[in-house]
Amino acid sequence: MDIVILAVVIAVVVLGALGGLIVGSRRKKQLPPPPPAAPDITAPPAEPHVGDEAEMPREEPRRTIEEVDLPDGSAPVVVEEPPVEAPEIEIPEPTAGRLVRLRTRLSRSQNALGKGLLTLLSREHLDEDTWEEIEDTLLTADVGVQPTQELVERLRARVKVLGTRTPEELRTLLREELVTLVGPDMDRAVKTEPEDRKPGIVMVVGVNGTGKTTTTGKLARVLVADGQSVVLGAADTFRAAAADQLQTWGERVGAHTVRGPEGGDPASVAFDAVKEGKEMGANVVLIDTAGRLHTKTGLMDELGKVKRVVEKQAPVDEVLLVLDATTGQNGLVQARVFSEVVDITGIVLTKLDGTAKGGIVVAVQRELGVPVKLVGLGEGADDLAPFEPEAFVDALIGE
Repeated sequence: MDIVILAVVIAVVVLGALGGLIVGSRRKKQLPPPPPAAPDITAPPAEPHVGDEAEMPREEPRRTIEEVDLPDGSAPVVVEEPPVEAPEIEIPEPTAGRLVRLRTRLSRSQNALGKGLLTLLSREHLDEDTWEEIEDTLLTADVGVQPTQELVERLRARVKVLGTRTPEELRTLLREELVTLVGPDMDRAVKTEPEDRKPGIVMVVGVNGTGKTTTTGKLARVLVADGQSVVLGAADTFRAAAADQLQTWGERVGAHTVRGPEGGDPASVAFDAVKEGKEMGANVVLIDTAGRLHTKTGLMDELGKVKRVVEKQAPVDEVLLVLDATTGQNGLVQARVFSEVVDITGIVLTKLDGTAKGGIVVAVQRELGVPVKLVGLGEGADDLAPFEPEAFVDALIGE
């Protein structure tokens, strides 16, 4: 019996040992490989803590109040901007010198009319065909139908009486008749000095593109050259940069410019210009009005309003209409419409040196019954000159 119990105990011990060996071998097979060594990573800086977790502040070197540079109580340092230099005041060219240039430039560009007439009149036999050619030459130069007929009739009568015609006699004959046609007796002075008051008031009107604002600036130079003080009124408030352009012209000769907001009331600007001209004791106030298209009736009425508002302070002495000499008959249409809105007292012809149609001088004077007083001879600042019939005719027929 004891042997049986001993055998059982030994069997149990053997079985337990075998079971332990099997389990241990299985565990060894299932264990994963050891992880690779972790890289050496620098830990990010710790976030700041507050309260009990806050770290003790580190000791850092600090400056005492004696070591800190403090303001001494003096005025703050102001950085000075470079001064804006005033534009240099120019001395305009005297009027006398401009008349010489008028003759020179016109003789270069317009004597085709005079030479053509002299050539036709020099023919041995002046038949009807020749006189028709003379008429065509005058009409092409924009002299106009009625003035052309009058000139041809007078020429025919004088040539018939003259008989034999030398070149010098023909030149003298043609010059006399052209001067008569242009009108030597018309008053061409620009009225800027009324006897009973100051300042004289001049309105400048015209269609955009004729050189109206430029003419106003050039006229200011003419007046300054004659010793007069000028105030400019920039009443063309609807054309971009018109006021800037006029102010630049004024600054060149020391003329004060009165201007308003872009798109503002032109009549208000004109009114203020006359008011300031009175306060400053200026000799002349030049008002540059809006360059209205003559086809827009409402805008033309506004031009009349400008004149009425100005005349609440003083009468307008001159209303100068600026026309482009190259526009021909279209310029006459403009002249007619403007004369219905305001009383035109004088005409300024621009670009007269660049056209062979000098007859527009005669045509526009006949259309309005007022004289051409000034002519523009080019793009230069002093290329505006008083109009002289004799110099004009001499330039047409050449030397």
